[in-house]
Amino acid sequence: MIDYKKCNNCKICISVCPMGVYSEEKGKVVVKKPNACIGCRSCEVQCPPGAIKIEEK
Repeated sequence: MIDYKKCNNCKICISVCPMGVYSEEKGKVVVKKPNACIGCRSCEVQCPPGAIKIEEK
């Protein structure tokens, strides 16, 4: 889940996600493939403003 109040659109999540879960649409980071998430938390750990929280399935 992305907290858009905290997200600064740095796009680090796009580059670190090994499954391509995130994408950019109209200049904004979006969760494009939520079901592809393997829960590795790379995006959560690398997110500078702490805008990403991985929810357990």
